[in-house]
Amino acid sequence: MDDRYRLFDKDIVYFNNQPILEQQLKYEEWFFQSDYDLEPAQFMLQSGRNIYCIFMCHLSLEKALKGLFIKRLNQYPPELNDLICFVEKLELKLDKEQEDFLIWLNKMADTTCYPEDLRDMLKMFSSKQTDNILRQTKTIQQWIKKQ
Repeated sequence: MDDRYRLFDKDIVYFNNQPILEQQLKYEEWFFQSDYDLEPAQFMLQSGRNIYCIFMCHLSLEKALKGLFIKRLNQYPPELNDLICFVEKLELKLDKEQEDFLIWLNKMADTTCYPEDLRDMLKMFSSKQTDNILRQTKTIQQWIKKQ
């Protein structure tokens, strides 16, 4: 095994002599990854890959919520991709528009990742609709990071 990867202290994984768990516990890293995922979402929109754009929107908000989970609870977040579960665990007070959007986007996660019929799904989202989804995602992501 490569010396960079080894186990110490109750299976804490080290990489380049840095404990991975310790690195991952930093909420700023999750916020950075959330920002990072918005860039390809924008590129996907510009290239007409609307389904991938929506998927990246969900991923960005998932990571922002995981960062907030660490920031508030000082715990590693559960390995879930359910936005509503994180909202509930964090006891976030959403307005109706935020709540409706997150519920909808949450339902879209599996659908955009594993569409039953991609051709039909491609017809569902215009560039204008997808641009609106991306804008809403950015607004909510910024709101999450300020909590």
